[in-house]
Amino acid sequence: MTSKCQFAILGGVPRNTTAKSEVQPSPAPTPRVAVPKARQLAFVYAPAIEGLSYPPDCPFKTQRAMLTRSKIASFGLLGAPNSLELAARPATAIELQQVHSAPYLEELQRAAAGDLTAAGFRMGLGGPDTPVFKDMFEYSAWACGAALVAAEQLISGQADIAFNLLGGFHHAMPARAGGFCYLNDVALACDALTRAGRRVIYLDVDAHHGDGVQEIFYERSDVFTISMHESGKTLYPWGGFENEIGRGPGLGFNVNIPLPAGTYDDAFLMAFERLAVPLIGAYRPDVIVLELGMDTLAGDPLTHLQMTNNVVVEVLKRLMDFQCPLLVAGGGGYHVENTVRAWALAWRTCLGDDEEDALSMGLGGVMLGSSEWAGGLRDRHLPIPTTERAAVDAELQTTLERVGTHVFPHHHLVPNRTKTPGD
Repeated sequence: MTSKCQFAILGGVPRNTTAKSEVQPSPAPTPRVAVPKARQLAFVYAPAIEGLSYPPDCPFKTQRAMLTRSKIASFGLLGAPNSLELAARPATAIELQQVHSAPYLEELQRAAAGDLTAAGFRMGLGGPDTPVFKDMFEYSAWACGAALVAAEQLISGQADIAFNLLGGFHHAMPARAGGFCYLNDVALACDALTRAGRRVIYLDVDAHHGDGVQEIFYERSDVFTISMHESGKTLYPWGGFENEIGRGPGLGFNVNIPLPAGTYDDAFLMAFERLAVPLIGAYRPDVIVLELGMDTLAGDPLTHLQMTNNVVVEVLKRLMDFQCPLLVAGGGGYHVENTVRAWALAWRTCLGDDEEDALSMGLGGVMLGSSEWAGGLRDRHLPIPTTERAAVDAELQTTLERVGTHVFPHHHLVPNRTKTPGD
């Protein structure tokens, strides 16, 4: 299939990136293509979900999407001709069965009604990270329906970029719940896009490995999954290692880039540039689905990374260079204020508005542990001690080499060694 996307594969490390890699992408085959100034954005939302929530003691807060919507609306960035709000809807049982088994859906609804059976428990319901509560099926169905609305907008060409911050439930498997996830909205969106004839890149930058999405597409090549996450050595779901690269027809189309605890902005962006960008270019997708979990931010109570929301800007700009339709999903993010600021920054970046007053940068966010700011959304630079940088860089070098060795040959990319000071 000829891709509908135009590509701009730029070699080298992003601005301000100091970490070195032993894996380099192949030379760029095409020149940079200018990104249009005006993009059609769609924010998928439904006020009906505002009364639905997880248990009060659960770290996952459904209110994040509502708060993000309020913030971007307060900036005047929602409701203009190129930044529309679209109504979500709950997914139907038939739609959900595209990725979930009928018995699992039945047990999920039964448990939500107060009847958790032994079968439901074996499917993961009722665990510490999968509490049973009355809204769990209804909210998840809304998140999945919103994902399908977003996908439909991209398929029809009515939007270039669609946001579904209700979702990002990447741990849900066909017949098992996990990690606050009961129904997998991002997998459902990817599947819908493939059924419309699209080749899909699924890029997951949540701090947790997207194990549910990996399982669903592990033997398929029409959805190329790339997950950049904190290593399973230190974080749930304790997997997502470099040698998990797909099976059968999907061999080489599942990529994991585990990040060491303490990974900081420059290190993450170097790995993104050296690995994810050339793989996306080699695959030539028709659409990109991005899981934009914000539990990567320093100060998140459940993770161990040291990143700021400036990474959001760099990643989105790089993805928009590909000129592909883009579906942005939510995901993790357990410091609510920082997550909301980062998602609002993502929306503004996609609109092409990145002219923020430099004097306002960093007056809130991960450095102050607060969302208070004076006109700005970006975090200030987060200094990382030299010893911590060195430890992260050393471990990440090994990861880069392993991913290049395991995956690059499947896509006619050559992993090259970069000379280091000792060579």
